[in-house]
Amino acid sequence: METTDAFDGLRCVDCGEQFDAEEATHRCPECGGILDPTYDYDAIDLTREDLESRRFDSMWRYEELLPFTRESAVSMDEGATQLVECPKLADELGVGRVLLKDEGRNPTGTFKDRGQTAAITAAAQHGATDVALNSAGNAGQAAAAYAARAGLDSHVFLPSRAGFTNKAMVNVHGGDMKIVEGRIGDAGAAYEDAMADNDDWYSVKTFVTPYRHEGKKTMLYEIVEQNDWEVPDAVVYPTGGGVGLVGMHKAAKELRDLGLTDEIPSMYAAQAEGCAPIVEAFEEGKAVHETWETPDTICGGIEIPDPGASPLILEALRESDGGAVATSDEAILDSAVTVAQHEGLEMGATCAAAASGAWDLAQEGEFGEDDTIVLLNTGAGNKDDDVLRSHLMGKGI
Repeated sequence: METTDAFDGLRCVDCGEQFDAEEATHRCPECGGILDPTYDYDAIDLTREDLESRRFDSMWRYEELLPFTRESAVSMDEGATQLVECPKLADELGVGRVLLKDEGRNPTGTFKDRGQTAAITAAAQHGATDVALNSAGNAGQAAAAYAARAGLDSHVFLPSRAGFTNKAMVNVHGGDMKIVEGRIGDAGAAYEDAMADNDDWYSVKTFVTPYRHEGKKTMLYEIVEQNDWEVPDAVVYPTGGGVGLVGMHKAAKELRDLGLTDEIPSMYAAQAEGCAPIVEAFEEGKAVHETWETPDTICGGIEIPDPGASPLILEALRESDGGAVATSDEAILDSAVTVAQHEGLEMGATCAAAASGAWDLAQEGEFGEDDTIVLLNTGAGNKDDDVLRSHLMGKGI
């Protein structure tokens, strides 16, 4: 494998065992737990000046803090997305600044590209010929795109409610797509059955591959560097599986421990009221969620009733002195429209949970009047244009 100098393998977050990355490819061989990439941080000599001297052109500019070399990455120059000042939203929230990290500007229109560039790179380096996953939509599209880039076959299991754009583009990228009646769990069951019948398929499913959260941690590196190395007071993240939240919290600790920053931001998970297992667990002081029995939200991207990494999510929220908030579908869609009409920025319908969540948190007095708040727009608004337009039509607009 073509790995970076400091990358020293994978550690199980449950049992603590360490494994060689060439031998352990997915879950822990000992206990089935989630594997997390580890590094010899003492071997990393990286300064702010080093980074500032590099072109801001891709997430792989942070290769010293990633498992694979930039040269070996299956990449389409993902990352390096804009961090946009939103003065009107700051006034409305009563805070010092609101910044929107606009992940809709990635190659397939969402932050899923950051995870899939790392996961598909791992698959290619492990000699895979076929990759597979179930997805609510965007991760499946990204996997098909990066698999095509790497010359691999992809097998994508989507629920019937996945958006038309996702379905169309999986086909366009040459992916083998299976549409499953029902929701994300039903697509997951079909994926598991197919994996059992195809031993040669390599999974790029969230928190099954160790690398998707590792790719997404680069969002936090960029946020801090784009903000002149000032750590924001809070990051509000639309949360389903929580991959990006877990990754960003790890990145914040890495920057602090390497001496590049002095603190970590408070992380906030924003969910829909119709499917809020993380919010429920956080409010009840639990270390792990309980499965949400009857998920009911139009925000399919965060409709994850059984997030397998909830202990990591909840740990990140508490360790960072953050929190969790759930808002209604109407409030989420209203927030997407407000951001578009007040700032001109296009948030995906699901992604706007970050904006509606931030409004609620501000009203609860969670933020200070001088705070800098970052909202994660995890996907382009045109992914959900039909949902947003229908919402407006329902209001007679």
